[in-house]
Amino acid sequence: MEPRGVGVLVSGQGTNLEALLRAEAEPGFPARVVGVAGNRGRCRALQLAADRGLPTQALPAGRFGGDLRARDAALATWFHGVGADLLVCAGYDRVLQAPLLEAFPGRILNVHNSLLPAFGGGMDAVELALRHGVKVSGATVHLVEGVTVDGGPIVLQAAVPVEEDDTPATLLQRIHRQEWVLLPEAVRLLAAGRLRREGRRVRILPAAAGAPAAAARR
Repeated sequence: MEPRGVGVLVSGQGTNLEALLRAEAEPGFPARVVGVAGNRGRCRALQLAADRGLPTQALPAGRFGGDLRARDAALATWFHGVGADLLVCAGYDRVLQAPLLEAFPGRILNVHNSLLPAFGGGMDAVELALRHGVKVSGATVHLVEGVTVDGGPIVLQAAVPVEEDDTPATLLQRIHRQEWVLLPEAVRLLAAGRLRREGRRVRILPAAAGAPAAAARR
């Protein structure tokens, strides 16, 4: 079976993109990155993709007069043009708008550096967790929907204990190590049709019982 095309949305360093690229090199991985787009003209993740020979696109909102819906409509068109069938938000620091969500219904994954639903909705989850005094943080991969930021059904999670002397940087680094495992695995499951949504719950189907990836839709 041909691998499913994955479009990746980025804003920063691209470490989760690197994890996906490592995973797709594994025999039998059911997906491959076909294009990488970002909301900044310059970021390491876009340069990394360009260095790998992948199609890249930078679409800052300023190019659309601040119209986020127009920008995301352009993103949807571009991703379809490079052959993306599902999307991954890999450190993307913008909220997806309806044109992009509607173009890839039930086929968008996001990775967030907390154990959702705790500390969702922003890019400062690690700082908030430390400020709150939690003993356990972690990483979450979820399906993206347009109701609540970071509020989509959870696919995978991993817990990361908080150490007494942790700073935001040290805790984030350990959370990142979990993200680099979870995100490729979630892409593997979605691309192989092994995710089935049942209300708020996402059930992981056995490999032998896989169904088309559309099973992850409502």
